[in-house]
Amino acid sequence: MTDPISKGLLPEGFRDRLPPQAEAAADLLRTLLDQVSAHGYERVSPPLVEFEDSLVTRLSSARPQDLLRFVDPLSQRTLALRPDITAQVGRIAATRMAHIARPLRLAYGGPVLRVRPAQVGPQREAMQMGAELIGSDHVDAVAELLGIALEALAAAGLADMSVDLTLPDLVGTLAAGPWPVTAPLADVQTALDGKDAAALQALGAAQYSTLIEAAGPSDSALARLKALNVSGALNTRIAGLERLVATAAPHAAVTIDPTERHGFEYQTWIGFSVFAAGVRGEVGRGGTYLVRHPGGGEETAVGFSLYVDGLVDAGLGASRRRRLFVPLGEAAHAAKLRAEGWTTVAALTDADTPTRLRCDYALANGELVKL
Repeated sequence: MTDPISKGLLPEGFRDRLPPQAEAAADLLRTLLDQVSAHGYERVSPPLVEFEDSLVTRLSSARPQDLLRFVDPLSQRTLALRPDITAQVGRIAATRMAHIARPLRLAYGGPVLRVRPAQVGPQREAMQMGAELIGSDHVDAVAELLGIALEALAAAGLADMSVDLTLPDLVGTLAAGPWPVTAPLADVQTALDGKDAAALQALGAAQYSTLIEAAGPSDSALARLKALNVSGALNTRIAGLERLVATAAPHAAVTIDPTERHGFEYQTWIGFSVFAAGVRGEVGRGGTYLVRHPGGGEETAVGFSLYVDGLVDAGLGASRRRRLFVPLGEAAHAAKLRAEGWTTVAALTDADTPTRLRCDYALANGELVKL
């Protein structure tokens, strides 16, 4: 029996990118990175593989069984393939770039691999691009990152975007202050995750159901949050939300869900998700978090990650390059044409033709001929 792997099958959740999608992915990644770089974010390139212990320590929601692992034949230690690049950038900032003045602005782009596919699709491998500002989680820093993310996506051709803002630490802040609860806080958060007002009532936390009602378009959500009787405990958070709504509004519709936690396990005071019409699942997400230092201590940070594959699948970046057939004896003209932006495909034998080599134009006696 023939081994099916020899027929070109790939493991579940992995795929080949063929022309023109592979070219589109590369173009989109380049466009996004160029936009971020223009704001002073310097690119770093961490390795695809790290020691398992290091990744688990820095990925707050990761467990060893969530990582693709193997034993290094050189060190005999367990290595793991990264499921996310953000934590690696934090490691670089806290170690090899610890001496650089803050805020430190870094950008990255590369593949990540997961044991299990995301809920919105079957793929286990993804191209992740992002930017991190290390050393501040001030609302001005968040506004800078959110604005850059939306500008970069718009430059990549994305339209009809929406942004969802959330306050990951809100429930804990209220429970420690104006709205104390006797039930376990985790139970209250679970009820809020399910938008279950009846469960909140049973837990003696009925006041938290007003947070469920506060979710929605930014104008109405902000009005409901301002109306809550919490003795000024939300003033700073509300001011931050207003600033971020103003930042996002020129690019996207904005909604607020003050208690959303899924995917924001390691965010601190603010988190955001970006969506767009025609793109399956999230386009990207970001927010504030803490970078851990090897010798102890933490520093604040804010960043975002964008997912290039969804943009490719939505048809962005897929414009086909003009392919110009260069027959035998015409190579002298090809270099000049490439400098003008043409993609040249040279004939190697008399059997090569423009049709066989999938060209749109041909060079004949120094002249361009459209086919």
